[in-house]
Amino acid sequence: MKQLIVMEDPRKQESIKKRKFAFRINLFFFFTFILFSVLIVRLATLQFVDGKELKAEEAAVNKADTPIPPIRGNIYDRQSAPLAYTISTQSLYFRVEQNQPKDKVVELAYKLEEIFGLYGKTAPNQIKAPDIIKAMDVGYDLEKNKTAKEPSYNAVPRRIKSDLSEQEMAFIYEHRDELKWIEITEESIRTYEKETTPAAQLIGYMRPFSQAREPKNGLPFYRDKKAEGYLDTEDVGYDGIELMYQEELRGKNGSKTYPVNALQKIVGKVEITKPVKGNNLFLSIDKNVQLLTEQAITDHLAWLKGPEARNYPANKGRNAVAGYAVAMEVETGKVVAMASMPDYDPSVWFGGISQDDYNRIQPFINNGTITTAYPDYPREDLSKHPTSIVYVGSTIKPLSVLIGLNEGLFGVNSIYHDVGVFYYGKDNSKLSNSDGTAFGSINPTQAIRVSSNTFMSAKVGIPMYQKYLKSAPDKWKEYLGQFGLGLTTGSNLPREYEGLSEFQSNTKESEQSRMVFASWGQNEKYTTLQLAQYVTTLANRGKRLRPILVDRIETYDGELVKTFDQAEVLNEVHFSKQHWDAVINGMESNVQGFANFPYQLVRKTGTSTQKVGGGKEVDNAVFIGFAPKNNPKLAVAVVVPEGGFGSFGAAPIARKIFDAYDQYYGLDGNGPKGNAVP
Repeated sequence: MKQLIVMEDPRKQESIKKRKFAFRINLFFFFTFILFSVLIVRLATLQFVDGKELKAEEAAVNKADTPIPPIRGNIYDRQSAPLAYTISTQSLYFRVEQNQPKDKVVELAYKLEEIFGLYGKTAPNQIKAPDIIKAMDVGYDLEKNKTAKEPSYNAVPRRIKSDLSEQEMAFIYEHRDELKWIEITEESIRTYEKETTPAAQLIGYMRPFSQAREPKNGLPFYRDKKAEGYLDTEDVGYDGIELMYQEELRGKNGSKTYPVNALQKIVGKVEITKPVKGNNLFLSIDKNVQLLTEQAITDHLAWLKGPEARNYPANKGRNAVAGYAVAMEVETGKVVAMASMPDYDPSVWFGGISQDDYNRIQPFINNGTITTAYPDYPREDLSKHPTSIVYVGSTIKPLSVLIGLNEGLFGVNSIYHDVGVFYYGKDNSKLSNSDGTAFGSINPTQAIRVSSNTFMSAKVGIPMYQKYLKSAPDKWKEYLGQFGLGLTTGSNLPREYEGLSEFQSNTKESEQSRMVFASWGQNEKYTTLQLAQYVTTLANRGKRLRPILVDRIETYDGELVKTFDQAEVLNEVHFSKQHWDAVINGMESNVQGFANFPYQLVRKTGTSTQKVGGGKEVDNAVFIGFAPKNNPKLAVAVVVPEGGFGSFGAAPIARKIFDAYDQYYGLDGNGPKGNAVP
């Protein structure tokens, strides 16, 4: 049987092929349309939504920024005399790198010594190769010919020399291929008053930021400042006013912006954003009064050692080598002078201080008027001498009498029969007046004038204990705090010490014994600034003022930013006029060094006795006072460790401070008098 084969119509097959092709074409165009739509939407998103961010990213990638440190503001005294100021200079830096050959580094040091000698500015102390090696901090010492400690902060360039001459720069640039690891940088440096820097410890000093932010030995203030644009090579305030007003003085970074290609090569002109200069500070300190105060301390310390002091009782004061003084305006609280002697030249910190220089000044780097500073004795002998913080001695007695009167322990006319000695406690402990003097029948005013220890013990110390028992030391501290003793003064100076109230902390003694000794100043140690605030509070009859150290702040170009003209009352304690009169009248008396003083002086001297290393007892001279009596203008506090009696060891210094202020400002409010003692 034959098989039948049925063939489809060719036209029908052609039609099917066309429909399939058309479907594929349409499908292709559909997907193409979808892809183009997605692309258009994405382009629109990039253009209108992400455009700004992408442009910013492009700018960041194609630009390289180099920060420019700001110009630091200047520090002036209240009459606009410069104390610390910034100048522009060219400095030579050395870069520490890994595996630097010692012989090549030493060779470089000697070459630099030669260059400085031939082309540098004339200087009495030309920089030598051993000094250059020390500045390089490469871990060895040419003078001792030995390896020193490992260099620190390898990545931080070391400043070798500042204030390069044009000839030095020209030679170094011409031979830079031969002089490896060095570079010249333009920078601003801190400059201080030549020869002597008034109020050196108050102004403070500066150190490189890389050291200031160091976790172990740096300051917490700088730990997070890297994020604020601080540079490792810039110098920052490390103490005193330089630290206290760091943010105001510093200013803000500028920058150099370079356009670069993908290989980070510069391809265009640099754009410079100028740094914002720091503000200028005008201190309340008067340079002339300050220098006369410092000179008064120095001269009197020399006098105590000289033949003219042979009549000084028992040769006391011959071991005194340090002195501290603060002068504070009674009406405003402005500090006119703040002297911590011995002092030093703050410029030794610039470029990195040598270990020898640091060891020499380390005992008295601190401001001894606000915290612990040591005398200029060999390090092994320091424990044998008192620091700047001594017992206040009899200077506490005006306040002791005020407390006794306010507590009703006695009246202004109460009579005490002073026989020169006083016995107290279960074991019948004995104390006496200076030299055992018996003052006879005295009232509270006379007790201050003759400085009776027995009156203070019998009429204040013992009754305060009997009234308050175990809480007596706390009550005593409360009273003292109202006058600024035992707490910080509010000056805001870094490292200010609140003092030591041994009548609270010395729990080995009974409360009764502690109160007896506290009543005449042998159980409390406070700073010279605290004593100045205390006597200012006495002069103001109960108003405790914040010590003002900055008179005003201006921009670098002289526009006023802020003034500190108004006195700030921290607290006010109220006593009756009768009580105030009784105490202030008791403080009015003559004292060594104040012969022919043209104003009514209100003062109290103190002789504080304390034990030092080896069990030796020493006497410290203390003075507080204000003048004139009826319209006080200036309050002064002076402390001379190992100065002996306050009347001989401290009062003559105070006289010269009052005279200096009178010379330049006038103690009677009628202008300068020009009668300062030379």
